[in-house]
Amino acid sequence: MFIDFEGIDGSGKTTLSNLLAARLGRLGYKVAHAREGGELASPIARRIRDLTRDSTLLEMGARTEFFLNLARDAQQLEEIIAPSLARGEVCISDRYLYSQLALTGGGRGLPSDALEAPCELASQGVWPDLVILVDVEPELARLRKRLGKSQSGRAADSDSRKGLAGAGLAVRMRETFRAMAQRDPSRWIILENNDVPLHVLEQRLVDAVVARLQGREAVPLLQAPRRATSVPESLDAVEEHFLRALDEVETREPQLATWLLGGVPGLSAHQRRLACVERFPGLTVRGLAGLEDEPAWALREMLTEVVPRDVAQSLGASPAPQAMALRDRLSTEAPAEVLAGLKRNDSAQAWSLREWGLREGHLTHVLCGLAGLEDETAWGVRELGLKRGLFSDVARSLAGLGSERADALRQELLGRARLAVLRSTDGLDTPFARELRFALENKARKVVLRSITGLDTEEAWVLRERGAPLTKEALDSVDGMDDARAWRLRESFVDRWPSTVVSSLRGLPLTERVESLVLGALERTGSRLPVLHKAYHLVAAAHTATLPRERPAPRALDGDVARPPL
Repeated sequence: MFIDFEGIDGSGKTTLSNLLAARLGRLGYKVAHAREGGELASPIARRIRDLTRDSTLLEMGARTEFFLNLARDAQQLEEIIAPSLARGEVCISDRYLYSQLALTGGGRGLPSDALEAPCELASQGVWPDLVILVDVEPELARLRKRLGKSQSGRAADSDSRKGLAGAGLAVRMRETFRAMAQRDPSRWIILENNDVPLHVLEQRLVDAVVARLQGREAVPLLQAPRRATSVPESLDAVEEHFLRALDEVETREPQLATWLLGGVPGLSAHQRRLACVERFPGLTVRGLAGLEDEPAWALREMLTEVVPRDVAQSLGASPAPQAMALRDRLSTEAPAEVLAGLKRNDSAQAWSLREWGLREGHLTHVLCGLAGLEDETAWGVRELGLKRGLFSDVARSLAGLGSERADALRQELLGRARLAVLRSTDGLDTPFARELRFALENKARKVVLRSITGLDTEEAWVLRERGAPLTKEALDSVDGMDDARAWRLRESFVDRWPSTVVSSLRGLPLTERVESLVLGALERTGSRLPVLHKAYHLVAAAHTATLPRERPAPRALDGDVARPPL
């Protein structure tokens, strides 16, 4: 029997397919997994996959990507799947040709009818006997992917080619997968992975597959009934609803529950962090990014020796005295995080750390922390980076600089590090930035739209209005804007990108219009976790902003900052 798992990135299909393979093996079935442990079994297929994921290949068109993916699947079929089936084994694949139909047809927008004949040729007539569609709400999948990226230490700007298209790609792919499943219910099983514990999903999956293997009827749909959820009647009730939802998440995905507290101010969030800190110290302290109240500094102090790199990362680019004191202490153990956190910091203390970093051979990290600085010393470090061939890092060091000198260097770097150059134009309105955005709009839409965050120019609004039907990053780019066109975008696309619309309101006062939009988004989505999460963050931040400023941290007699109370 040939069993294929399909679903958008972050759906959990890789985890579930490997769990199924292990369980069937224990039940006595001979099983081959064509992507055991998340790695394609065919070395040739792996090399092709690396090519299709390479985000530097911006000129690769949708048709080229499609045929390369077909080649990958054809090689997997010829080298792994067909021999396994010939031996009479149960063969499990994690993605097959259905993914190419969903990506190129649904995601990239090529005519689906034209894609079917090439897929038939690649399949040699071999199609799965059973397809498991692991279905998940795209916003929740995105949260899980970001958590995974944080846990693995991957850079926040490490996007695949699919990622560069923006979050809307996954939404369109999901719609295509679901349509395929509905058209062929005898072959497809839908397994919903939104709010069900993993062990329950695993058992449902095993029961359904074993029933099919034994010739019994399998339940065609394994969707959990949607639980009725109450919707907050006012913004004051959002916290209660979110914390109740968080309790449910904590029972099945405790790391996700911890991560969802990231950046949220206020006593309730802090108390929750303290309850998580023993199990997940690194994840907990990374969630302090952007927080500079007394409890946040106390928690950092408490964990400095336990997870020094995570503490340094949580400081972001804060220039606060407490942050600089921690950087001094953590420089040896966390040089990358300490030096990259010096962005826009021209203090003598920051330059002392940079000089130490250069002496210790940390040029890459020093460059990453030069963003926003344009004195001759900074330019000298950039010249050194160019001589060493650190083109992407030099490009990152230009972030926030809108001078002719900076744009001249961007132009020089464009052929070697286009995405890093594009990211360095965030918030800038220069002729170079405008030209680059329009040139890369259809090749790296996500990065282009994020680069116009806060810009109130005609060119920026044109990009937003073209991008909004396709991906949520167009709404990300109006964060905190109180412009009539920003409101028009929010109200037009709240059904399509509800959690992003809510998060874009952060920084605005909680007016009736804000409340109406937030409560409307919650009602339309049944208070789904991603929307409720953004609403809670919005309300908590607004309430904290109206409180009196925290008093300065007390100083001990020897002049060191005393540890504030937890």
